[in-house]
Amino acid sequence: MTRPDHASPLVGVIGLGAMGAPMARHLAAGHGRAAVTARRPRGDVMTERLLGSPAAAIDWHDDAASLARTCDAVLLMVPDLPQVIDLLDGPAGLLAGAADRPQGADPLLVIVGSTCSAPGIQQLGGRLAETAGADVRLVDAPVSGGEDGAMAGTLSIMMGGTEADCGRAARALAPCGTPVRLGPLGAGEVAKSCNQLVVSATILALGEATVLAERSGIDVGQMWDLLGHGYASSRLLDTRKDKLVSRDDSPSGAAKYLLKDLECGLEVAEATATRAALLPALRESFAQIVAAGLGDRDMAVTRRFVAER
Repeated sequence: MTRPDHASPLVGVIGLGAMGAPMARHLAAGHGRAAVTARRPRGDVMTERLLGSPAAAIDWHDDAASLARTCDAVLLMVPDLPQVIDLLDGPAGLLAGAADRPQGADPLLVIVGSTCSAPGIQQLGGRLAETAGADVRLVDAPVSGGEDGAMAGTLSIMMGGTEADCGRAARALAPCGTPVRLGPLGAGEVAKSCNQLVVSATILALGEATVLAERSGIDVGQMWDLLGHGYASSRLLDTRKDKLVSRDDSPSGAAKYLLKDLECGLEVAEATATRAALLPALRESFAQIVAAGLGDRDMAVTRRFVAER
């Protein structure tokens, strides 16, 4: 809706998983109120816990169209581009709701927080420009920082879109972390592919190094404490060291999502005529992890993957 310049935007969130739920809490706390919907029913335990949070005012909507009619921006935290498209289309979709917004309302800002194909997002932007006209604006805004960052409100938010649209998105998402525009539509997804290339290479290296050290008789906990003060230090080492040492790959940041993200990175490599060295090898390793039935385990499963090869 059109609001005074000083008023906080009303942001809707679709997708209340490990990332979306804490982001919705921060949006409600930061802006005074937020709105949500999800595939899970209204009476779901996790949904009720979110809606009943005493620290934030969060309203439930029955479908995406209802959010589109009432919110300034809608953040989509769903797995991939097909789910984004499903939320746009149909009588209960965002496009239907956007067409019913009051006269004089600002265009609905759709913020895709999903990690997905950069070329796919660009194609979607072209489609929306043709079919939705001025009713809908699109920004891609994948995030980095994992569940810890979502809970703490310290996510790195990589945005692609026009300066005006990203300005609106930055204001909307500010309670969740640090939103930065990196270029035109699709730039956020390219940056996320770059991020995931580094993440997947690092966690695979950490798993392999742990196995090498253990089989050489080294105390791996002591080794990582030491190497964490040198060039091998990283945010991943800080957050996954204990898991690697204790062989704990219980579900958290699922390894299977890295496979999807690496495939998105390969699309970027093809689109930019880049003969990547690491991307194909990493994609193959994570495909093997998923094929072995380990895709739902935390990414620290790379230790087990290397040990069992």
